[in-house]
Amino acid sequence: MQKNIICVACPMGCGVTVDIADNGEILSVTGNTCKRGDTYAKAECTNPVRSLATTVRVIGGIYNVVPCKSAGSLPKDKIAECMKVINGVQVDAPVKLGDVLIENILDTGISIVATNHCPAK
Repeated sequence: MQKNIICVACPMGCGVTVDIADNGEILSVTGNTCKRGDTYAKAECTNPVRSLATTVRVIGGIYNVVPCKSAGSLPKDKIAECMKVINGVQVDAPVKLGDVLIENILDTGISIVATNHCPAK
C-alpha cells in the first residue's frame, strides 16, 4: 500500500510517498529532500501525533476563557476525545501562564497548560 503525505518537518513541504507492507512495516520513503522528512513520514504512518491548542472556560475572570495547549504531542486518534474532556472543564480565576489546567489528560502523560494569564475580576 502507498500513502502520500505532505511533510511538515521543515518549510519545504515535500510530497512524500510511503510504501507500507500489509503487516504495517515501512518498506520505503521517497520524495523527501531531507532526513527529517524520512523520520516524519515514518512516524506519521505508524504513530501520528498532534499538538492541541484550544481554550478552557474560566469562572470569575476578566475573560470567559483562557488559551491553552497540550504540553506535548497527543495521539491523533485521541484528539476528539481530549476535546470532549477539555470542553467539560472550568477553572477558577486567576489563571497564570503555565498553570496546569488538566493533568495527564486521558492517561496520555500529557497535561493541558495555560498559554496566557486570566486575572480575577
